[in-house]
Amino acid sequence: MDEPFDAVLFDRDGTLIRDVPYNGDPDRVTPMPGAREVLRALRARGLRTGVVSNQSGIGRGILAHEQVAAVNARVEELLGPFGTWQICPHHPDEGCACRKPAPGLVLAACEALDVRPERVVVVGDIGADVDAAAAAGASSVLVPTVVTLREEVDRAPRTAPDLRSAIGMIL
Repeated sequence: MDEPFDAVLFDRDGTLIRDVPYNGDPDRVTPMPGAREVLRALRARGLRTGVVSNQSGIGRGILAHEQVAAVNARVEELLGPFGTWQICPHHPDEGCACRKPAPGLVLAACEALDVRPERVVVVGDIGADVDAAAAAGASSVLVPTVVTLREEVDRAPRTAPDLRSAIGMIL
């Protein structure tokens, strides 16, 4: 039987790794519980994986592109390779098309992975992740954390208590 999805896109901070605001230090990267196992299971099933992440610290002048790249490299060192990394470096006030909840990062990831948005699921921890998926025509699973707002949980089409449960829903 075919998988319902061809690819899974993940938010980075608060979803794949513990959220350290404006982190530019690879030594501060800690995977979320279950992240390694979840990614191993997805890759073993042949699903493509990618990361879609707002990194406004660049646009705010808090982080350099090189620092974000170093953190991303550490994520891959700990969790394995991703088929694509799509990062929005813009300040929230810039009105770009890539910053979640806009669909730009999700659509760019779909193009990079050569998958149709309707065959993709986005896993994230806040409403912007869910909204970006919907705007791109993809599915989503919200994995709430302490920063997730109650109204974001209430309006998410699918929620899971943790990454393992989210992937169970996907597979």
